[in-house]
Amino acid sequence: MSLSEKIRCRAYELGFDLCGIAACHPMSEHYEAFQKWLDAGYDGGLEYLHRNAEKRFDPTLLYERARSVIVCGVSYHRLPASGEVASRIAAYAHSVDYHITIKQQLFRLLDYLKELEPGAAGRVFTDTAPISEKSWAVEAGLGWIGRHSLLIHPRLGSFLLLGEIVTTVGLDPDNTKQPDGCGNCRRCVEACPAKAILPDRKIDAGRCIARRTIEREQEGKTEGNLHGWVFGCDVCQQVCPYNSKAPVLDHELFRPIPELERMDAASWLALTDADFDRLFGQTPLARCGLRRLQTRIKEIAKEKTENG
Repeated sequence: MSLSEKIRCRAYELGFDLCGIAACHPMSEHYEAFQKWLDAGYDGGLEYLHRNAEKRFDPTLLYERARSVIVCGVSYHRLPASGEVASRIAAYAHSVDYHITIKQQLFRLLDYLKELEPGAAGRVFTDTAPISEKSWAVEAGLGWIGRHSLLIHPRLGSFLLLGEIVTTVGLDPDNTKQPDGCGNCRRCVEACPAKAILPDRKIDAGRCIARRTIEREQEGKTEGNLHGWVFGCDVCQQVCPYNSKAPVLDHELFRPIPELERMDAASWLALTDADFDRLFGQTPLARCGLRRLQTRIKEIAKEKTENG
């Protein structure tokens, strides 16, 4: 068994559903396309995207001796929540923040690589540094970029969380890329309530409900019509045919928090800061904060009252 094969096997043992390997090299075309997207003003005010843009597509600028990128993925596809609030929160936010859980497993995988290859070194990333995760996932053979700009795996769909190890070890790369499977399908484009999906598989982040509900508020701008969503938005994924046939997986590290699944609007509006921190302090919801969430939930309660 080759070193690369051992790494993949260990990744699956650690709970990852996907593991692919790419050789480090500058992805100039991806960088140029990203720069055009920024220049067109589709970044939605996310200034951090403009910093270190070139590094996202060339790991050697992040880590000088980098030779390989190990890309791992976990499916969080589960049965839709039915609660009046839970169903309006993006599925990835129903469990402990993946930045915590995936990073822990990636460090364990990196430790294993160091055991196998003395002198090996590397850095772990989980959407915490300028690295274009989806581009490297495509390069590692894990899927293609769908019209909704998300990575799609032919069996697991797009409800995927990604993490990477950039290492000094030269591993055998996965040279077989997944063919584009979207064809003429435009379900995500037509279903997006904010009309945020652009041609060429790009997103207008300024329109995107996920950006407006997750990221910091832009000074002088209101959140606008959120179409009933409290945190994030899964519409483009919910209508994707690949997700309708993807298996429902149960990962212990990504199981939904029970309280989130059963709390109604009244319970949320009665929640104190201390209780919010205790229940949801380690979830993605903490990024938004209780007050912003409660403001949106009040709108849900208002609609419920008006509609009888």
